[in-house]
Amino acid sequence: MLHKSCFSPLDGPQQSIYYDPYQDTWDNFLSKAIAKSGLHHLPCQPSTSSLTRTDPEANISSTVDWTEVAVYGDHIWFETNVSGDYCYVGEQHCIARLLQKSVSRRKCAACKIVAHTVCIEQLEKINFRCKPSFRESGSRNIREPIVVRHHWVHRRRQEGKCRQCGKGFQQKFAFHSKEIVAISCSWCKQAYHNKVSCFMLQQIEEACPMGAHAALIVPPTWIIRVKRHQSSMKSSKKKKRTSFKRKSSKKEEGRQWRPFIIRPIPSPLMKPLLVFVNPKSGGNQGTKILQSFMWYLNPRQVFDLSQGGPKEGLELYRKVHNLRILACGGDGTVGWILSCLDELALTPQPPVAVLPLGTGNDLARTLNWGGGYTDEPLSKILSHVEEGTVVQLDRWNLLVEPNHSAGAEPDEQQTDKLPLDVFNNYFSLGFDAHVTLEFHESREANPEKFNSRFRNKMFYAGTAFSDFLMGSSKDLSKHIKVVCDGTDLTSKVQDLKLQCLVFLNIPRYCAGTTPWGNPSEHHDFEPQRHDDGYIEVIGFTMTSLATLQVGGHGERLNQCREVILTTTKPLPVQVDGEPCRLAPSVIHISLRNQANMVQKTKRRTSIPHLNDQQPVPERLRIRVSRISMADYEALHYDKDKLRQASIPLGLIVVPGDSDLETCREHIQRLQEEEAAKPKNLCSQRLSPKWCFLDCKYYLIIVEHLNYVSEISQEEIFILDPELVVMTTVGTSPSAMADLVNPTPSTPALQELHLKGADLTVLDQSGWSLLHHAVSAGSKDMVRYILDNAPSELIDVTEKLHGETVLHQAASLCHRTICHYLVEAGASLMKTDLLGDTPKNRAEKAHDAELAAYLENRQHYQMIQREDQETAV
Repeated sequence: MLHKSCFSPLDGPQQSIYYDPYQDTWDNFLSKAIAKSGLHHLPCQPSTSSLTRTDPEANISSTVDWTEVAVYGDHIWFETNVSGDYCYVGEQHCIARLLQKSVSRRKCAACKIVAHTVCIEQLEKINFRCKPSFRESGSRNIREPIVVRHHWVHRRRQEGKCRQCGKGFQQKFAFHSKEIVAISCSWCKQAYHNKVSCFMLQQIEEACPMGAHAALIVPPTWIIRVKRHQSSMKSSKKKKRTSFKRKSSKKEEGRQWRPFIIRPIPSPLMKPLLVFVNPKSGGNQGTKILQSFMWYLNPRQVFDLSQGGPKEGLELYRKVHNLRILACGGDGTVGWILSCLDELALTPQPPVAVLPLGTGNDLARTLNWGGGYTDEPLSKILSHVEEGTVVQLDRWNLLVEPNHSAGAEPDEQQTDKLPLDVFNNYFSLGFDAHVTLEFHESREANPEKFNSRFRNKMFYAGTAFSDFLMGSSKDLSKHIKVVCDGTDLTSKVQDLKLQCLVFLNIPRYCAGTTPWGNPSEHHDFEPQRHDDGYIEVIGFTMTSLATLQVGGHGERLNQCREVILTTTKPLPVQVDGEPCRLAPSVIHISLRNQANMVQKTKRRTSIPHLNDQQPVPERLRIRVSRISMADYEALHYDKDKLRQASIPLGLIVVPGDSDLETCREHIQRLQEEEAAKPKNLCSQRLSPKWCFLDCKYYLIIVEHLNYVSEISQEEIFILDPELVVMTTVGTSPSAMADLVNPTPSTPALQELHLKGADLTVLDQSGWSLLHHAVSAGSKDMVRYILDNAPSELIDVTEKLHGETVLHQAASLCHRTICHYLVEAGASLMKTDLLGDTPKNRAEKAHDAELAAYLENRQHYQMIQREDQETAV
């Protein structure tokens, strides 16, 4: 007879799954469940070899194995810092618990179980496998479709609601519970309560729908491992059949044998995605993103670029129909992938989307992917990739020949080759290239001094200032000759005394600036495009370079199809940010080809578009006014009073089709202009965390999904958090009883804290001092506790209802306090004992605006919260 632990390797409480041990039917169903899901029973005692193994991490894999010895259903382990000490093998069989010492833990990126390093061998012995990422060739026809089954895993923590009953997952003691609350599938992410009434065993037999991103996921049935002797036999048979075709036989003989092949089943609804992640971009972002994509997709469609580059993955998937590529990294990463696509000559070339990491990201900005990834859920990124529009991007050749007639003295640091022979963004020479080269050389010499984005920016600023004083590029125009489509521009360059020359392919340059200027200011030139086969030639003086960051632009020289640039002395140049000091040369710039790119489509919300019945105006003059959080909280019920309480900030003029991200840039520029005036406007300065309000509903708007015309054509209101001027407040050990008083005094709290009181103290009901401050509605006290108490205090739950302070604030409709808590990192996904999130609490309190705010902010925490789960 099967014991319940056969199905529950986590040793949860006995009430999780109910059954009659004398019913053969349940045993039969249970056997099927074990066979299908891989949740096999555990041995009664850990093996002695596991206890005595000297190096438990020796055989732990943290990468996808593409060799012929790859293990079917192998886990992909990464180091983790998740809280709690619960291992997936269960408390009774956890070797780390028997050793009674701290042991490092690993988390599987593909199925998100957590296990101690010494316990991973136990998982192998009970045959608990990860979701399969490939299949064996076997004896059946490899083109025959095979159904993908669910991969069920037990969870101690689970967000969302049960698919069967619709109720939330009860997490009474979130970080200390041993109870298995849910069973979820690693493929489709469906989750059910760990009860017979919710999780029906017949569901084990059902095919998995693969979830919300089924169109992007490469099914494991497409990826086939072929044994070497089978491959050689097929190759020899094919060679006999096609011996009369000399060319194909030579190609077959020269082709390298690979243990894995892709056999796709084409479908017009499928858009299989290939993800390339550069872990070196964006600090630690790259590694986290790599793990998250392995969870959402098949791990074998996610590639780490530090493990050999993109070429192997592109070759493997070259025959997949409707393939799309996501490049996670900087603009250099995108260029690397595009160059590999050129080399492989895939037809048709798959379009490339961009997830921008690091800084700069001008190409990503051009394609609407933003200037840098922050914390948007990767699930939304995948939806954007699937729905994005395919556009073309011009790519330009750089052919360099030595200029033997220059007669310049050779320089030890000069080179006769460019770092790249093709560019997607820009090619420049002069002042900006000199600053970049100085930074590059200094970082190569002392990499330890350039480990901070702030330090890097300070170095750039210092180098630019010193070059400005030294005038290192003031005579640039005397040593170059520029010919665009047969027109000699040299005399114009010399007359303007230009110190920097940029050949620009895309509208963005230097971390988001627009050096070509606004469309209405082009005069004799066409608006700039990245797909028209023309390149823009722009010149800069020191003055025009300095105004770029505040909306200025350079001197427009030409739009052309071909450039011949001649230099007569060694000059600093840069190609898409890669600098060098180029010897006197003749540089030919010509169109190379056009690459397919995915442009992010900006969605319109359910708010009616004000211009649906009339054409969008070319320009909009919009008044901008600020509303404080205090006024918003007090007057949200009366829109006229809220409008009267607003503070005018000024007027902005934007194109009629602008999105709110563009408006934000204009508003920030407006603030800078106003601050430069003699009058004192310090009281009207915006804090960094302001957001847009919809003028019709006064709801907080997610700006990257909206156009300005959807909000208003005449005025914009922005919500700015109240800047609280804190009087010092605190607590004392001798007066702990006063600290948990439901109405503590703010000055008394300060005094006690300065004497050494503990702000993390809990009363008998599990209420923290923060609970009491929220209950009393004391904004100053909440702010002070958040600034001075440990961050762990913010998500502490009280005993009676399982409420966090955010649950409490949402129930009481304390909007300002909710804003403070959310900005401090309070969990928006955590549920109370009834399964309610803070957003649900706000809805029950009939505060629709607050509920909308909490819902809008909820998705920003999904990535950050992933690594804090104990068993998901």
